[in-house]
This record gives sequence, C-alpha cells and structure tokens, in this order.
Amino acid sequence: MKKEICGLTMSSKIPFTHEFNFEYRKAQTLTPLIRRVVADNPSPFTFKGTGTYIVGHDSVAVIDPGPLIPEHINALKSTLHKEKVTHILVTHTHRDHSPAAEPLKSFWGVKTYAYGPHRLDPSQEPGHSEEGSDIEFTPDVTLRHGDLIKGNDWTLEALHTPGHTSNHMCYALHEDNAIFTGDHVMGWSTTVIAPPDGNMTQYMESLELMLARSEDTYWPTHGTCITNVKQYIKSIIQHRLIREQQILACLGRGHSDIRVIVPEIYAAVDKRLYPAAAQSVLSAMIRLVDTGRVSCNGRPSIEAQYILT
Repeated sequence: MKKEICGLTMSSKIPFTHEFNFEYRKAQTLTPLIRRVVADNPSPFTFKGTGTYIVGHDSVAVIDPGPLIPEHINALKSTLHKEKVTHILVTHTHRDHSPAAEPLKSFWGVKTYAYGPHRLDPSQEPGHSEEGSDIEFTPDVTLRHGDLIKGNDWTLEALHTPGHTSNHMCYALHEDNAIFTGDHVMGWSTTVIAPPDGNMTQYMESLELMLARSEDTYWPTHGTCITNVKQYIKSIIQHRLIREQQILACLGRGHSDIRVIVPEIYAAVDKRLYPAAAQSVLSAMIRLVDTGRVSCNGRPSIEAQYILT
C-alpha cells in the first residue's frame, strides 16, 4: 500500500495478522510444549488480551503471568492444578504482563525471573504509558543475556532486547526453535517506543539481534504467532526507517512540532493511539538528534521545536 505523507510517497508492507482464535481463560495447546491462556483485558494496546504461556508438561514454566485479574489468575491455577510450576518468567514490567507474578509465586511457592525491576518512577514517564508500569515487581532471580533456564523437557534462553522498555527480555525455547517475544515483536501491530525508558536506537539494535538468530517461530504476548520471522523483522526495520524519512519530510515542509507531525504520519491510526504515537515519534526524533540529522531548541520532548540540520 502506497500513500503520500508530507509530500513523500511511502509504502508500508508489514504483514500484520489480526486473526486470533482463542477463548478467554481456556488453555489452548499450541505445540506439544506450549500452551496459552489469554486474559480478558482487550485494549488498543493489548489487542485481544495478554497471552500467558505455559512451557512444558508436569514440570512447567509460566511466561508473562499477566494482569491482576482474578478470573485470569484462577484460570492459571485451575489449568495447572495437577502440574508443578517451577519458574515464572516476565518479559517486562508493564501492568498487562507482570503483576500476577506476585500472587502466583506465593500460591505455587516458586521464584520469579526477569531482567530486573522497572527502571523509572511513574512521575518520569509519559502520561499514557500503555497499560501502565508495574513498579512493585522485582524478580527473585535477575537474568542476563544468554542465561539458560532449564526444566525437565525444555530449555529457555534469556535474550535482552531493550527498546520497548530497558528491561525487556525475550525467551528462546530451544526445543521448538521458537522465541517468546513479549512486546518486542508483535504480529498485530508495531511496538510503542516511549522515552525515556523506551529507546529507538536500542530497539533497532534489538531487532538486528533477532534477525541474526535462527529461530523460525515467534510467540508474542499479544496476538497469534509469527512464522515468516526473517521477512517480518526486515519489514519492521524498514517501517521504522520509513517513519524516520516521513519525519524528515515533515520537518522539510516546516512542521516543527511533534503534535502536528503525528496526525500527518499516523492518519490511518486510531486517534486513541495518538498519545502513544507521539511517544514513538519522540523516540525517533531523539535518534535523529543523536545522529545529527535534526536539532531542537533544548532537550528533546513532545513540546520541543525541531528543525533539519
């Protein structure tokens, strides 16, 4: 699909998938090693809801336990009442991913694993902050890139993928040649990159990290799986580079304010997402300032004025 934005013709070819067959609170078998239970928390940021993954059988790991919704927590307890949960892993500290970790770790008597707590106090974050940050969560075990977590019939490799948040982790399941991608790569939408915790340069580097790996299936926390992973990652990288060109074109036409640029380049997007889109534009603008292509009157922010250098 081609469209003209700020006088610049661009094409967008990310092969999004909006088909998603599931039933809330019901465990769905996806592969012999992977099951998923979807929380009933649909929104413009979570798509149909948070997908909590269960890895293994009898002795299992739970990835992204999800929000503090009693029905979802009870569904996980019921699903696993005859099995032994050995690990709870969190991809990042947003409130649609990590809050259920605390009651579930107490119920199952297990430890939580993640890169670390949320980096910022809420007062430092943008007002929309997606579903909100979970500042209460601190993992019992701190993971670093390349760490292995092993169960009876599964092995998960921790992949530090900052960008969406500074503490974002993906988890590669060796036995399935697959990656649980959290919000780093999603099949239904692009990822919001909201400064100061979100960082576009780190996000692009994390996409390159994924591109260099050999896994052939991604399981995002929101939406269905992605199988054409190489082409998909390349299309996301291209999309972000196109966004940069769109921003530069808007600046070239005298649009110096992010609040004016957002409706131009996100004309086809739900207006409820404009505050989040403004954060992604800010993140791209910071990258353009850091690389010397754009300058601004002071510190980069939504309110700052920007010009081409």
